[in-house]
Amino acid sequence: MKISIELTLTPLKDDYEPHIIDFIKALRSSEFKILENPLSTQIYGDYDKVMAFLTQEIKNSFSGLDIAVLQMKLVKTDRSDYEPHF
Repeated sequence: MKISIELTLTPLKDDYEPHIIDFIKALRSSEFKILENPLSTQIYGDYDKVMAFLTQEIKNSFSGLDIAVLQMKLVKTDRSDYEPHF
């Protein structure tokens, strides 16, 4: 099953930027298709593989933070080729 996930990591600390950059770099180094915009990062691929990867990367990211919020939206399909038609 293909999946699309939108992620927004928000570390609740003054020096938040390096943590976000490290998280995005980990996503970029994966085997999955990654799209980025100023507000979030999207990852696309097989459900089981993406979720196993994210479980580990979220844990890695959280281990270096005292408090953080991770917003995640999941869509059951690969929407990586979406283009608006309006």
